[in-house]
Amino acid sequence: MKGEASVFPVRLRILILAGAGFLLLAGVTGRMIWLMVWQSAYYEEEAADVQQRERAIKAARGEIYDRNGTLLAGNRTVCTVSVVHNQITNPEQVISSLSDILELDRDTVRKKVEKYSSREIVATNVDKEKGDEIRALHMAGVKVDEDYKRYYPLGSLASKVLGFTGGDNQGILGLEVQYDRLLQGTGGVILTPTDAAGTELVQEAEKRIDPVAGSNLYLTLDADLQSFAQQTAESLYEEKSALHVSIIVMNPKDGEIYAMADVPEYDLNDPFTLYHEDGSPYSDGELSSMTEKERSDLRNGMWRNFCINDTYEPGSTFKIITMAAGLSEGVVTPESAFFCPGYKIVEDRRIRCHKRGGHGSETFVQGAMNSCNPVFMEVGLRIGPSVFMKYIEQFRILEKTGVDLPGEASTIMHSLENIGEVELATMSFGQSFQLTPLRHLTTICSLINGGNTIIPHFAAYSEDAAGEKVTCFTWESDGQVLKPDVSETVRTILEAVVAEGSGNKAYIEGYRIGGKTATSEKLPRGNGKYISSFVGFVPADDPQAAVLVLVNEPRGVYYGGTVCAPAAAEILGNILPFLEERY
Repeated sequence: MKGEASVFPVRLRILILAGAGFLLLAGVTGRMIWLMVWQSAYYEEEAADVQQRERAIKAARGEIYDRNGTLLAGNRTVCTVSVVHNQITNPEQVISSLSDILELDRDTVRKKVEKYSSREIVATNVDKEKGDEIRALHMAGVKVDEDYKRYYPLGSLASKVLGFTGGDNQGILGLEVQYDRLLQGTGGVILTPTDAAGTELVQEAEKRIDPVAGSNLYLTLDADLQSFAQQTAESLYEEKSALHVSIIVMNPKDGEIYAMADVPEYDLNDPFTLYHEDGSPYSDGELSSMTEKERSDLRNGMWRNFCINDTYEPGSTFKIITMAAGLSEGVVTPESAFFCPGYKIVEDRRIRCHKRGGHGSETFVQGAMNSCNPVFMEVGLRIGPSVFMKYIEQFRILEKTGVDLPGEASTIMHSLENIGEVELATMSFGQSFQLTPLRHLTTICSLINGGNTIIPHFAAYSEDAAGEKVTCFTWESDGQVLKPDVSETVRTILEAVVAEGSGNKAYIEGYRIGGKTATSEKLPRGNGKYISSFVGFVPADDPQAAVLVLVNEPRGVYYGGTVCAPAAAEILGNILPFLEERY
């Protein structure tokens, strides 16, 4: 009995150990099954990472073309030079050759060569000729991979529209960043087999996954019209010693932008070099004396597109909006009679007309031809603040245009509760609020095209590398904002402004041109700084092209009718036969 009792604990211990062993074995077996079946893909990938070296192949960025197939942004082949430390057999040769060919500091190259890493990049964006020279030396441990660098064959043409790319070919400004995803493409990779020490296995073939090039983007922009607009802007910029000059040319029916110039432009192939107003580059000494913020502010100013990034008081070209609202509301007709003594008293203010002696008796059409402030103040006051704001909203003035460029600024407008008679009077002739030039031109286009809203845009369609269309961009009107008969009356009045009124310097024999001039004094009033502008369209009875010419702070004569109208005439006189021939 006693012996049996002593045997039992021994058997119990054996059973416990056997059970524990069984559970341990079952756990190990289960773990192995889980790793080998459900985690096999993960560990296969991990093993591949250890057994092979990976080198990225950048995809060619999609190219950008104008509406006629002219290349605006393309690619140049460059190289990326890198070294693999444990494959280098002659480090001194590598250091000497790379520093000489790449024109790099020898100590900088030495640090790269002697660094223990799987791959160390020595230089990027290396000219292909230099890359080929390095490749021809057949130096062990030196890799030369082909890459792409953005290239703009037309230099500064449409620089503030196109924008540019960064060091890794990503979009930074303009259309380059707006359509970055479409243009980027998908990168490829070179997988090189290695042993446990990281040495490449010569007998094993490299595996290559080819990149997929980005889609090509075709624009509504016309390179020839853009060049003409830019040359005109440059002439005005120099002649008037202006702060800058902006010109927009677009189709008032569908919002296609043919040209957008904002001079001074900058060199897209050298976008970081800063220049003085006279065109000379800043010296190294001048740059080093600046803070980083000062340099950054100068570059941002150089890249800034006034047409969409900044706002201004439009002045008398805004009378087109007051005209459309007054005619729609029925508070005025073309034959309505007015009297201008040279001013209008509004509450406690005497607000003057540009003609101090006054225009005397005149009809509404004559008031528009004379750009008479008292006439339009009276129309604005007849409309009243709430109804006037209703038309401001109806004409989409408070909304962004939706243009396919980044950084569009918003309209700065009074709130209804803050609009008294004085504010309403000044608003009626384009003062005391601000909007972008593109917003202003887009609104005017909707008032002369029959009353339909439009979305200004640059993108037309995109194609893949094989020439197959990927995307056809649509920019449809979202509604009618003015009755067609009122739109026709507005066009007729604006044609009279050019034929016989203040916009007569935009008149061209044989063409029916409509338009309006403006001369707005910048804030603070009395500083002697003005913005001169002209908005015009052709032909007046069926507009096919609209143009805005704006000169910021012209020196000397500053009236819009004198400064901008002749430039607009030059553009409009050339554009219609040009468009008829091409489109």
